[in-house]
Amino acid sequence: MQYGLCNLSILPLRLEPSDASEMVNQVLFGESFKVIEQRKKWSKIRLSHDKYEGWLDNKQIQLCSEAFYMDLKEENTPICAELIEIISHPRTGAFFPVLLGCYLPFIKEGKVSLGEEVYEFQGPLINTKSDRARLIDYAYQYISAPYLWGGRTPLGIDCSGFTQMVYRLSGFSIPRDASQQALLGETLSFIEESTPGDLAFFDNEEGKIVHVGIILSDNYIIHASGKVRLDRLDQTGIFNSEINGHTHKLRVIKKIIP
Repeated sequence: MQYGLCNLSILPLRLEPSDASEMVNQVLFGESFKVIEQRKKWSKIRLSHDKYEGWLDNKQIQLCSEAFYMDLKEENTPICAELIEIISHPRTGAFFPVLLGCYLPFIKEGKVSLGEEVYEFQGPLINTKSDRARLIDYAYQYISAPYLWGGRTPLGIDCSGFTQMVYRLSGFSIPRDASQQALLGETLSFIEESTPGDLAFFDNEEGKIVHVGIILSDNYIIHASGKVRLDRLDQTGIFNSEINGHTHKLRVIKKIIP
């Protein structure tokens, strides 16, 4: 078994081993993974933080030791707290952006240890769990981020990537996909029972969970649909005042944070 980590800003994780295959997820700086299948140009990987699988281009993979991988899994890793910050590599002189929600492993006095390499980072960090009010503040940082299938950053994000990253910033780990997130927590019967920070899930005509958003106060919801936006929420679903109609059908409300 081989192990790897992401030492670039963002890596596209693809459904199949091809540049033409759809991007189903992104691997962010500081995240680690197992290599579960290798081919000449591509490797299938399993992310350590949520077990999501997909294909990475071998040219973008930085291998690491099993010992480092295991140490990284056990660490309470600090997180980048700014929309965009700069990280530098003193040995090569290279610098590049890291984005809100990226991991910064083993950071100490501005030094980030990633495998055998050390990077410099001077931006703000998140390293403690937050309350619900702070969770909502984190959600608002993504306002107007464009919708991107498979995206997990303020430069482009999908609905479940948005909820996963907001929960990460708040100190809670949840799965990648909306259908997986919907299996968590306590089911609520009515919107009135919810608290800001709870998750609302929406289904399609076949009854499949296809969308998720974060409930706010006063029957509002923040979610990624075209962009990260605010809309009204009622027992039917999401009401978009711009089109004067409902866009998503409510299936279930879940309380994941006690």
